[in-house]
Amino acid sequence: MITKVLVANRGEIARRVFRTCREMGIATVAVYSDADAQAPFVLEADEAVPLGGATPAESYLRADAVLEAAERVGADAVHPGYGFLSENADFARRCEKAGITFIGPGVEAIEAMGSKLTARDMMEAAGVPVLPGRDLTGVPDDEVLAVAEAIGWPVLVKASFGGGGRGMRVVRAESELLEAIASARREAGSAFGNDTVFLEHYVDEPRHVEIQIFGDTHGAIVHLNERECSIQRRHQKIIEESPSPVVTPELRERMGAAAVEAGRALGYVGAGTVEFLLAPGGDFYFLEVNTRLQVEHPVTELVTGLDLVRLQIDVAAGLPLPPEAFAPTITGHAIEARLYAEDALNGFLPAAGTLHRFEIPEVPGLRVDGGVESGDVVSTNYDPMLAKVIGYGRTREEASARLVRALRGARVLGVTTNRTLLVGILEHEEFVAGRIDTHFLDRLDPRDLAPTPTPAVEGAAVLAVALADQALERDGSRVVRHVASGFRNVRSQLQHRAYAVGDRRFDVGYDLGRRPRFEVDGTALDVVLHRVDPDGVDLVVDGVRRRFDVVRAQGAAYVSWADGTLDLTVVPRFVDKAGALEAGSLLAPMPGTVVRVNVAPGDRVVAGQTVLVLEAMKMEHAIKAAADAVVASVPVSTGGAVDTGTVLIVLEETEEDEA
Repeated sequence: MITKVLVANRGEIARRVFRTCREMGIATVAVYSDADAQAPFVLEADEAVPLGGATPAESYLRADAVLEAAERVGADAVHPGYGFLSENADFARRCEKAGITFIGPGVEAIEAMGSKLTARDMMEAAGVPVLPGRDLTGVPDDEVLAVAEAIGWPVLVKASFGGGGRGMRVVRAESELLEAIASARREAGSAFGNDTVFLEHYVDEPRHVEIQIFGDTHGAIVHLNERECSIQRRHQKIIEESPSPVVTPELRERMGAAAVEAGRALGYVGAGTVEFLLAPGGDFYFLEVNTRLQVEHPVTELVTGLDLVRLQIDVAAGLPLPPEAFAPTITGHAIEARLYAEDALNGFLPAAGTLHRFEIPEVPGLRVDGGVESGDVVSTNYDPMLAKVIGYGRTREEASARLVRALRGARVLGVTTNRTLLVGILEHEEFVAGRIDTHFLDRLDPRDLAPTPTPAVEGAAVLAVALADQALERDGSRVVRHVASGFRNVRSQLQHRAYAVGDRRFDVGYDLGRRPRFEVDGTALDVVLHRVDPDGVDLVVDGVRRRFDVVRAQGAAYVSWADGTLDLTVVPRFVDKAGALEAGSLLAPMPGTVVRVNVAPGDRVVAGQTVLVLEAMKMEHAIKAAADAVVASVPVSTGGAVDTGTVLIVLEETEEDEA
């Protein structure tokens, strides 16, 4: 019997496991890094043990520190969640040696599936369909092209260890192959501690469909139906659903049988997921087995009524799978959206900062598995997912509508998120019709799916911030109460405030006297005010009434409404020109670590050339020259940490050579 569980993880998955443990009467223990000392999951646990450090390598990846924590508090089981140590066979082995139950599959299964290359070979032997592929270990650069030709273009460079889309590159041109392999190796080595990569034939326009499997110590292995996970960016899922809109009962039976065979080949125990590519013609191919609980497990829980974490704990305790696991039902439909701190309109760059407000409205049929709360800091050290928002309904349409309603009503202020992109995807005609594949976000521009506000709405939002700021100043000042807010002696002149969104400036003018006047960038607006206070404004602009929520922090203002958000910088009345950037400066688009500098002062570069590589949240981001230039200076060095806006490299324009 398991009585105390230590969760060797953080964020929403730690909170999710704690929730089931509390329902089962099991005591809970958290471990945490210095950066997570005040995180919600730490405060929810019955006990917590600090690991120290800030990066994963200094904290959650330290198997010795996690085991020492378990022994210190007397935990008799460890739940690894997903990521970090969840698929680390050595950690599972050390738990076993210490007499601590590892809530996951056996060591042999983890070892076999820890290498995607080993997994491919084993699945092929078990009769599970696989794609052509080849290990690149020991293959010299001058032979790589021949390997790709034999496999068939296009090819996918793929890390053998780990997951989450890291260490993966799609290559369609010969000239890009070697650089893609080198980049994938660096990323895989950084994220997983192993830089082994292989080539695999890449299927265009496939669906990503996975089967949830479960095994127990009594020899039973079952599947719990499928999940559709085709909506991805950077090979990482952002929307998942169950059941798949295209999987028929006959196809479900065939894929489920293949997944169970994969489990039998492994002697699988616990929760696992067999992932497949589903080709347009209906053929499916093995991708990998994830020997852990998946991020998207809630959609399976909602349609089957099974608590997968409870099943994990019961199986780890030696209990057989319950009867309902042998005949899982599909009741209704569930869709999960991953709410990320990232800039979807700027190459999905990860975002960091303080969540000044994090609120998701309560909606019937909605489930939120979140790892953050208002006031929390989003760090570049960890995955940028803030929460999983799951809509459930009798039909796919109802589940989607409930999810859209919740996302539209969410107020996430302080960091850039993919909220509007998620809404745009869910409302797009191709998603509504179920015509989706893993290239969905390659075919469709995120700017079309998550359009920027119209000038009219943007103007109304900026005006709302100006009025809220004026109300804040009035509340904090000693004033004559019978004088109208914003009173001026010179009535012919408007009061002015200026804000910036990126490199765009907005000038707002207003007079709140007996005959109020309002303008943005010199254009008069027809405005009716219903409410103005420091935290929000309710107004009608050009015949449309909207409510805007406003939050401020460190010279910035964040405004949110039903269809979007804006992050505004307050433009000071008097600008210090001493801090102006040198012409040609390339700036860091997000906080991160410099992992590679490709140039030195005096080097000539051409437009599109990668001059520096940053790493943030375990992903690499190339900084490229916008035009032909000469490197004037390189203020940063490899291994250095940078903040958003840090000058990385300064370029000077080149003159045309004289004839």
